Amino acid sequence: MSIAVSDEAARWYKKELSLAEGDAVRFYARYSSNSEIHPGFSLGISVEPPVSPALTQDVENIHFYMEDQDLWYINGYRLNVEYIEHEDDIRYAYMPESQ
Repeated sequence: MSIAVSDEAARWYKKELSLAEGDAVRFYARYSSNSEIHPGFSLGISVEPPVSPALTQDVENIHFYMEDQDLWYINGYRLNVEYIEHEDDIRYAYMPESQ
């Protein structure tokens, strides 16, 4: 399991969430209509300091992380967070660890 946030995606988060250097963005599992890996759940984000981070990556002076309690959501996957320029939006790509 891992998370990888592209530089472009990190800049998008900074702009959209008005983040300052040193801020932290949490990825977490939340109830939702659907996702490609877990029906009834999707990936949520929040700006908050980590408590028990299990996966982390620092990009563009922003700390991206996933707490230990949410790891089940990407178990067996690598989460790639990418910026899609023509949509001016983020895409979450779940890559099986075996690839």
